[in-house]
Amino acid sequence: MRRVLLGLGLAGCLAAQRPVGDAEVARVHRSAMLIDTHNDVPLRTVRGYDIGAPDQRGHTSIARLKQGGVGAVFFAVYVAPSYAKSGGAARHALEVIDSVRRDIVDKYPKDFTLATSAAEIEQAHKQGKIAALMGVEGGHAIEDSLRVLRTFYDLGARYMTLTHANTNNWADSSGDINRAGVEHHNGLTKFGREVIAEMNRLGMMVDVSHVSDKTFRDVLETSAAPVLATHSNCRALSNIPRNMTDEMIAAIARKGGQVNMNFGCEFLSQKSADASPWINPSVAAGARMPRATVQDVVAHIDHVVKLAGIDHVGIGTDFDGIGCTPEGLDDPGKFPNLTRALLERGYQPADIRKIYGGNMLRLMRAVEQARQR
Repeated sequence: MRRVLLGLGLAGCLAAQRPVGDAEVARVHRSAMLIDTHNDVPLRTVRGYDIGAPDQRGHTSIARLKQGGVGAVFFAVYVAPSYAKSGGAARHALEVIDSVRRDIVDKYPKDFTLATSAAEIEQAHKQGKIAALMGVEGGHAIEDSLRVLRTFYDLGARYMTLTHANTNNWADSSGDINRAGVEHHNGLTKFGREVIAEMNRLGMMVDVSHVSDKTFRDVLETSAAPVLATHSNCRALSNIPRNMTDEMIAAIARKGGQVNMNFGCEFLSQKSADASPWINPSVAAGARMPRATVQDVVAHIDHVVKLAGIDHVGIGTDFDGIGCTPEGLDDPGKFPNLTRALLERGYQPADIRKIYGGNMLRLMRAVEQARQR
């Protein structure tokens, strides 16, 4: 309760805008360890994209990461739902893991270093490098095998998003509840609980982005370690199934976890969501969607702080996995614009350091300490 009251107190102070100079923005931004918990550029590198090239397509490049002062990135090992039907999900995950390790880290060793722990993120930062981490997106990637799960962990994956838009054989997704509004498994199956237990044992973070509401409740009941939503926002502000209700946000905080802000316009703005064919089937494909803004990102951060406290919010952009980004946050190079908006909103430098990476380091340490090798 004290944590929530502190959050309410902080949110209550964030009322007036104040002028913020460029020097202050730069000073505060440099002081933060900025950790992005979800970046989908491996979708492109596995197909040959060069993250070090001066390429203006997409969102992510080394130049933009450095321009934005990004200290660590969890590269998403995304496995499309189609692999759950056609087969080869684990093989594709291995190919994406190899792309992160070879096409990003090994190809640019002066810029990146592979990290698998909070301590290694901090060490990379001291060396002036970007820490490269991995998270498997889509539990169907393990092909119902704890041995495959352990292999992904051994190769460096430090979280797994339990589902993607598809329900798998052991966990329901928010993306395919049937027409009657009923979930396929009613949350987690028995094997799904075994997956959570094994992730806890390994020290692998449990990601509840994409899961159904019942799966979310089952995960919080099952997990012995804090859990996180790597790229989800607040349903109270944009009412889409991928966002989290107020009750879910408060519950994840009580568990010691956090909610990391997705920069997709639909996640941030109800106007954007209403104009999205992905959200609203009545909208014609190709229709122009109004963009969200930096202030929308701040509003979602405010909402989590109000409900859960400053210790339970972070950043998980979904860059290169989203089609619409907020005005002023077009790519990782624009992160200082968010720093300015947070300072203008009344957040203190220590608050921003928590949001940008301090909270994530704390959560990682908690999961690492809970593991049983």
